[in-house]
Amino acid sequence: MPAYTSDLMTVLTARGYLYQCTDEAALDKAASDGQITGYIGFDCTAPSLHVGSMVQIMMLRRLQQAGHRPIILLGGGTTKVGDPTDKDKSRPILTDEQIEKNKDGIRQVFGKLIDFDGPNAAIMVDNAQWLDALGYIEFLRDYGTHFTVNRMVQLDTVKRRLANEQPMTFLEFNYSIMQSYDFLELNRRHDCTLQMGGSDQWGNIVSGADLTRRVTGNSAYGFTTPLITTASGGKMGKTADGAVWLNDDPSRGTDFTRSPYEYWQFWRNTEDADVGKFLRLFTDVSLDEIATLEALEGAQINDAKIRLANEATTMLHGADAAQQAEQTAKTTFEQGGTAQGLPTFDVPAAEIETMGILTAATLTTLAASNGEARRHIKAGALKVNDAKVSSHEETLAGKLVDGVVKVSVGKKKHALIKAV
Repeated sequence: MPAYTSDLMTVLTARGYLYQCTDEAALDKAASDGQITGYIGFDCTAPSLHVGSMVQIMMLRRLQQAGHRPIILLGGGTTKVGDPTDKDKSRPILTDEQIEKNKDGIRQVFGKLIDFDGPNAAIMVDNAQWLDALGYIEFLRDYGTHFTVNRMVQLDTVKRRLANEQPMTFLEFNYSIMQSYDFLELNRRHDCTLQMGGSDQWGNIVSGADLTRRVTGNSAYGFTTPLITTASGGKMGKTADGAVWLNDDPSRGTDFTRSPYEYWQFWRNTEDADVGKFLRLFTDVSLDEIATLEALEGAQINDAKIRLANEATTMLHGADAAQQAEQTAKTTFEQGGTAQGLPTFDVPAAEIETMGILTAATLTTLAASNGEARRHIKAGALKVNDAKVSSHEETLAGKLVDGVVKVSVGKKKHALIKAV
């Protein structure tokens, strides 16, 4: 890892956020020389962001913690087009009313994680402010000359659609130009010199930095994060029950909310191999302490998972909600057999550590046979500690929580295996 002079680049790289950067040395120098302004855009396609957006929100938090100014750009304008990035088909066109409702829901989360007061207070802007006012001919004349079709068809989004003979509308084809123009407008209005985003946005980010430099002559940088996946190869934030939404206000529709307890459980069910990575990316726990936590082995790794769940939940929902979620989980596992009437099976701790999931399912009578247990796994119905089982080869190693493992089939059938 290169030696950086700025706190910003040092933290971003040490915690695992760096995937690509247009000019690491120049960005490092700019961040060392004074306060810079950086932004990330969020389109308004749903009334809540989900946990897959947390790495981007945390990048804005890191930017602010390092003394710089973050901009949250709501895509009130670009949502009318629909980002084709990583999509195999066109998104549904939303009405202005739907977009406004979604913006209201999305705004909720940022005040919990980003500071809007102080010397480097964050600002929130909406690209509809300038995109809605653009004259089509004038826009093409002034900025279309900076984009060649040759280069645009080489964008991964476009190449994939064309290679798969899937349609891409001319509306979607314009998305990259509109996102690039956002960078230019933020540079003019707020002296913004940095755009950050996920690795799938690299082409759009580079185009925006290039347009800003061409038109204004100002410095402009791009920075992307890697695709965050789980140790088993799954997409981070995807669960058997769907997306893990950040909002907890059921008045906005239960399809787009998760309770603090559900949010806590999502982090508590992190795979062992991901605990250190997720602590670095999604919490403010110091790197030294994270090194100690991720070195834990066996059943002790659960202590690190609980710390991860508490830190992540406290950040979004507050310390009281995190403590209540942890206590609810303890009650479920420690007193589940008596307080909730769940059948409990006593097994020596050493045997639990080597027990296969098929054995656990039949032992608890949640499956009549190994074949039935396999069918439950294939259907996504078999869970251990509320986490979906993905393979019949899984074991209960490291799954003990306060001396208990919870095994479930569906939402109503549960049993406990208790260490004795």
